[in-house]
Amino acid sequence: MSSMTVLRLIFLVMFLGWLMIWVMLPTKVYKNAWTPKLNHKLNSTYFEAQGTNLLLFSFPVMFIAAFGCVYLHLQKNLRKPNSRGVLTSNRRQSFLRRPALVMAPLGIVTAMELAFAAMFIALLIWSLANYLYVSFGHLHIHKQGEKVWQAKFRSVSLRLGYIGNICWAFLFFPVTRGSSILPLVGLTSESSIKFHIWLGHLSMILFAAHTVGFIIYWAITNQMVLMLEWSKTYVSNVAGEIAIVLALAMWVTSSYRIRRKMFEVFFYTHQLYILYVVFYVLHVGAAYFCMILPGIFLFIIDRYLRFLQSQRRARLESARLLPCGSIELTFSKSPGLYYNPTSIIFLNVPSISKLQWHPFTITSNCNMEQDKLSVVVKRQGSWSQKLYQQISSSVDRLEVSVEGPYGPTSSHFLRHELLVLVSGGSGITPFISIIREIIVESTKPGCQVPRVLLVCAFKNSADLAILDLLLPVNAAPSNTPQMQLQIEAYITREGELPMEDNLKLLRTIWFKPNQLDSPINASLGNSNWLWLGAIIVSSFVMFLLILGIVTRYYIYPIDHQNNGETYHYSYYVLWDMFLLCACTFIASNAAVFLFRKKENAVEREADSELGSANTNHITRFLVSERQWRARKPTPSVTCSSYQGFILVQGLILRESCSIAKPRMLASWLVGRGKCDMRLPKSAHLACQITCTFESISFNW
Repeated sequence: MSSMTVLRLIFLVMFLGWLMIWVMLPTKVYKNAWTPKLNHKLNSTYFEAQGTNLLLFSFPVMFIAAFGCVYLHLQKNLRKPNSRGVLTSNRRQSFLRRPALVMAPLGIVTAMELAFAAMFIALLIWSLANYLYVSFGHLHIHKQGEKVWQAKFRSVSLRLGYIGNICWAFLFFPVTRGSSILPLVGLTSESSIKFHIWLGHLSMILFAAHTVGFIIYWAITNQMVLMLEWSKTYVSNVAGEIAIVLALAMWVTSSYRIRRKMFEVFFYTHQLYILYVVFYVLHVGAAYFCMILPGIFLFIIDRYLRFLQSQRRARLESARLLPCGSIELTFSKSPGLYYNPTSIIFLNVPSISKLQWHPFTITSNCNMEQDKLSVVVKRQGSWSQKLYQQISSSVDRLEVSVEGPYGPTSSHFLRHELLVLVSGGSGITPFISIIREIIVESTKPGCQVPRVLLVCAFKNSADLAILDLLLPVNAAPSNTPQMQLQIEAYITREGELPMEDNLKLLRTIWFKPNQLDSPINASLGNSNWLWLGAIIVSSFVMFLLILGIVTRYYIYPIDHQNNGETYHYSYYVLWDMFLLCACTFIASNAAVFLFRKKENAVEREADSELGSANTNHITRFLVSERQWRARKPTPSVTCSSYQGFILVQGLILRESCSIAKPRMLASWLVGRGKCDMRLPKSAHLACQITCTFESISFNW
């Protein structure tokens, strides 16, 4: 049995055990039989009431996250070059990625996602039913003269809050972009955003019901004064009310229409999450905070590492202004930076907005362009309009910060025999990286690559210029690619081709280098996973040690004085949050410092070898590469400029096209079953194939 298999089994056992604790938590067995024994053994003078939850709810996930980094590092090093033979075993699980549900507002939901969602809903229903069963069996009357139905109403309102806490235990995992948890279950940060949205909506419904229920209860029992209570020995009602107000503001502005039409309103309001987390944790207390601690802990580590990475300005080398109004930005990157096709990167331009970060698909290929990284920005929206104006004006240098890249851990699409890529508008950008990867793989001796049919729809004929990006300008493959690529392009908003006099020029703008800029690299280099694992372990161990010392030698003496004084209930949580942030910052800064010290030593060694060569840098200039010209539609055209390996199906211009309005949705069909495709014979594609469906949905 290999070490990878052993690690997978350990992760599975830890996860199932953690999940079983959540299943047993609301039951009478856990409350009456397990809790007294666990508290007796685990609630020591070093952790007091937090000991049980730290061991049962926090430790398993932190263990999986830390050693998951080791697993991913080994997997990256042991991974052989992508080939169909290596990835054949994954076909057995391909049915789990097929769409089981396609509907608004859920989008495209695969069978695996639907199964996990069903199990999660079952867990919530099971928990609520058991909480109410145990509560109603031992109903507690909180006020003299309180009626039974009023006590039950309060119990239901309280338990709805408990169910919301379960949602919070999972809420931050989807937005932890660099976490090891998502790759271990085959997810990426961009594909799991919908889970964060679903959990956010569900938790808000539960917390809103929890809040309204308690307000009604206080009103009918004449206890409205409790709304202003900040208890010293129990939960703070005021903190909960502040948290729900902040949450409602975030919830309302995160609706689909506001997010699409007024992105800035959504973005800036969502930054209230910091205050929301603080007051939410002050409301639930330290014991419940330990139950949701892993998600918040890993998110803070990831967020701080992203902050440290963004402090270094990326070296922007050039920008290509396409006739369609899009911009191809080309950055310098470290030759050791590796990423898979369909990966994304987040960009921030301080001269436009210091707070706004926007995700873009990487179109370059790290095997084809080892020192370059390119993205395409479509001129749509106020931010991209300002970016286009700045680049097209006389600016010598543009400051850009970068976070990422983030993406899948493997190029699993190479295992198929046929790829049918269907895109609309700028949704073609993920496929550019896929096609470039296939081009590189096709040049390797004995490597079989899938045949490709690219079906793309554009609004205007000028948008066809984006097909120019299928091959980079200065990084063509060294050998002739042996692949079959057929392109079908559809124009949906024009009835005739534009006049030649109205065609725009394709321009390349070069920027003056600056010593303050640096090539794009992962925040912790090629051994990113090992560094991340070290940060998780060191910060969590440091957190436990300092928390134990503070509790034993500061909090415990106050809490057990003979005068009956107890330590303030909210102060426990403040210590937890402070130590969490402090330990995270210390461990992350130490790791980044050691990495950059090593990186600088390597750079100085390389610079000493190069000497004073290449001291004359190219300043900014403007080039007209060529005039973009439209061609008359033909049944099929072989593009000789790409050495004959691309087959272009003639352009089809329609005033009313059956293709839906293009959105930021790209999907690929992977051929393996029985489906009548009716493809042209010239494409050399079988007419009877089995199709598996996969999708990339950019729903930020």
